Amino acid sequence: MNAQTQTPDDEIRIYVADLAAYNAGHLHGVWIDATEDLDTIQDQIDTLLAVSPVDDAEEYAIHDYEGFEGCELYEYEGIESAHDKAVFIEEHGQVGAALLAHTADNFEEATKALDEHYHGCYESLADYAREFTEDTTEIPEHLQYYIDYEKMARDWAWSGDIFTITTARDEVHVFSNF
Repeated sequence: MNAQTQTPDDEIRIYVADLAAYNAGHLHGVWIDATEDLDTIQDQIDTLLAVSPVDDAEEYAIHDYEGFEGCELYEYEGIESAHDKAVFIEEHGQVGAALLAHTADNFEEATKALDEHYHGCYESLADYAREFTEDTTEIPEHLQYYIDYEKMARDWAWSGDIFTITTARDEVHVFSNF
């Protein structure tokens, strides 16, 4: 196997396997940085197939991947699709990966969510409800302690008005539904 065994944690890469070699019982593949331009990726695949232990190797598949932040790739995903996901995730991190999952890999909707519907990152949805309420409403001091922001946040989430993406403990990204 030509796979590298150690890479930086932040690298977004795919393992491309030579299918002719695989079907003949050989592990022959290469790890490729999925954020490289498509021509560079294709050149690396062409090189892999050219040095195949099996004659006339032509087909390949993605057999593994790393750094996609939970976003799924499929064996016959296609290099362009894997590249597009990698570039989006490189730019937007875990939030981008989760948005791709939320929008069924619709890059236009995921980008729109980030550009037009993103309200920020908060420790909890209740913190967002508190900030939103305090920024948009004059609350008399004698009523401030009667507002239940936890319930308000829960109602917003249940109503479908907003959705959240949690990327870590105390890291809740809030979006308006679209």
